[in-house]
Amino acid sequence: MRAMLLRRPAPVETKPLALVDRKAPEPGAGEVLVRVEACGVCRTDLHVVEGELAPQRAELVPGHQVVGRVERRGPGVASLAVGDRVGIAWLRSSCGRCRFCARGDENLCEWPRFTGWHADGGYAELAVAPAEFVYPLPASLAARDAAPLLCAGIIGYRAFVRSRARAGQRLGLWGFGGSAHIVIQLARHAGCEVYVFSRAALHGELARELGAAWVGGSHDAPPALLDAAILFAPAGELVPVALARLDRGATLAVAGIHLSEIPALDYQEHLFQERALTSVTANTRADGRELLRLAAAIPIRTHTALYPLEEANQALIDLKCDRLRGAAVLEPGSPA
Repeated sequence: MRAMLLRRPAPVETKPLALVDRKAPEPGAGEVLVRVEACGVCRTDLHVVEGELAPQRAELVPGHQVVGRVERRGPGVASLAVGDRVGIAWLRSSCGRCRFCARGDENLCEWPRFTGWHADGGYAELAVAPAEFVYPLPASLAARDAAPLLCAGIIGYRAFVRSRARAGQRLGLWGFGGSAHIVIQLARHAGCEVYVFSRAALHGELARELGAAWVGGSHDAPPALLDAAILFAPAGELVPVALARLDRGATLAVAGIHLSEIPALDYQEHLFQERALTSVTANTRADGRELLRLAAAIPIRTHTALYPLEEANQALIDLKCDRLRGAAVLEPGSPA
């Protein structure tokens, strides 16, 4: 099979992913082999490829927003059939035994494994995943449209919940990439006004198209204080900026797995009056199921830019440089 292989982390501008031919993986007990139709390109992939997330293995195929069809089942798999449309997401497995898993917080598992970091992911023609951690997807949903839902959507949903935004409230979004363009649809469906802070003009254009009440730069002051906010940009220097825009009792949820250093906070300016700062860590399978239910009910429309598998490096460069209007998606079956 063809795959884009990372041999060692490096800046994406050096094009560290190499197209290789590899032996097709074999599904083990409880696993399925999936023929990849599409794989979303996530900012977490960028952190993995550039080494901001410490390497977990010597060589790696990135990618964790995978849509495809079950090609073969390993021993013991009865929940899925060959030919089923499925999605593979970031959370590859949790231990099921630690105190966090026992209380229903498998996103905080002490021994988790993640797709495209601990195990090979979807920048390839084939991928293997535990059957209990894949999501059944409707055959009617186009692969390119479904792929961003499997991380950008799921993490965006969890961040939205953690922000405690409610109907009639003002929600601020810092950064407007793959995840935020899904969250604005969740938020507007829930009855929120959405205020978007972005440094890229094309992101602002998409935000307005999707119903943003206000669009400004990352450091601009909105016309009113915010009741909730989500920081998607991996820029720690924006944490105090966002906190200063919050009303009393509001929450800022930080959605990234990696964040640059946060400057010192001033208690009176940034946190007093019960303003809250919270992180978002991975997701539970329940988060994934609820996001996919909402995506069908609203319905959520993803905006995607398609790349052939061979152009994975370019997709990551475009992501890093804020050139994407929505989310990048690789299609292994599309020739360069």
